[in-house]
Amino acid sequence: MKPVFGYCYFTVDRSGQFTEVIVFEYIDEDQEFAEILSDNLRLREELIKVRENMQSFIDTEEVRVNGKRVRPRIIKALVGIAGDPCRPYISFIIRFRGILKPGLNVYEDKYEEDVAEYDYTVTWVLPPGSRVIEAEFGFKYEVGPDNVVSFRVPKGSSTPGYEKILFYLPPLSEKHVTDASNTGEGS
Repeated sequence: MKPVFGYCYFTVDRSGQFTEVIVFEYIDEDQEFAEILSDNLRLREELIKVRENMQSFIDTEEVRVNGKRVRPRIIKALVGIAGDPCRPYISFIIRFRGILKPGLNVYEDKYEEDVAEYDYTVTWVLPPGSRVIEAEFGFKYEVGPDNVVSFRVPKGSSTPGYEKILFYLPPLSEKHVTDASNTGEGS
């Protein structure tokens, strides 16, 4: 099985709940993974293995929200086929909680530097009304709307081992927090 692409989506709510969804896509010309999926016992064993491997990788990271260490945990691992037996995927849902406050907040992640084996994209969606002030990923990033930041990591790129997002979270009393035009909701 050869990894070919990855997607990572983070959502953050005002309560400080961070939810991360990661999807890894593979090419499996021998369809070995499709065979695993057809056997319930092997599938359970594979899910346990991929979940433990990913959790051990996550445990090596030092994630902080406003200077306080948080511990991301995998709450669900999924495996499947993306329409073709040669196109398996593995996805994870990961959660952690930090303490957010009105005003400036910072997310930081220190991790082992690496070389990307495949292209991947990362998108962050911060609470409605929030504004990205500054970000550090080691790659060019885009902000838009104000509470969404995304970047792409090309295959073969060196990852810097550090990420940071500084963002402004308005007090609940600010009108635009509940304004549907700023949340992407409504007509």
